Amino acid sequence: MAEMDTSGGGGHKKGPGVKKGKKLSTRVDLTPMVDLGFLLITFFIFTTTMSQPTAMKLIIPKDADKPEDQNKAKESGVITLLLGKDNNVFYYEGQLATDGANFKSSSFKEIRTVLIDKKRTTPEKDLVVIIKPSVECTYKNVVDILDEMAINVLKRYALVDISEGEAALVKITEASGSAASSN
Repeated sequence: MAEMDTSGGGGHKKGPGVKKGKKLSTRVDLTPMVDLGFLLITFFIFTTTMSQPTAMKLIIPKDADKPEDQNKAKESGVITLLLGKDNNVFYYEGQLATDGANFKSSSFKEIRTVLIDKKRTTPEKDLVVIIKPSVECTYKNVVDILDEMAINVLKRYALVDISEGEAALVKITEASGSAASSN
């Protein structure tokens, strides 16, 4: 607390025989302030939650010694997603037709409905999603599509390099401007 000496002459007389009052400095006791500071620090330390790292859990299959023992998927249960530039997503079901008849385009807003439809029409044990990011694809798009896998509870998916033929087809489709239209 602050202490102040208020005793001493009340008048302002000048001259001989008049004593001047002593000027005492004020003294501030900071002990309660230090206590309060430590209490606040302790409070904030105990009530703050430690930041948890955000990571996606991946279930990785075990490596097989023989090629026959590897995970196999039915062609009818496979959907391949090709990630292009400007948030474009191209997809096809099964194998890509030589004439590109089953090659379709979509956007990130519409790809969820495509995945939900595929999940609804395909048995869970047969459903496999293959994700192929192109060179122009952004890292954000890859993370967004992995988030879609987690949101739609699609447990079997693979992140694979895009083939030269598929990359050329994506570039041609984006250049023709048909990537803006859906299906």
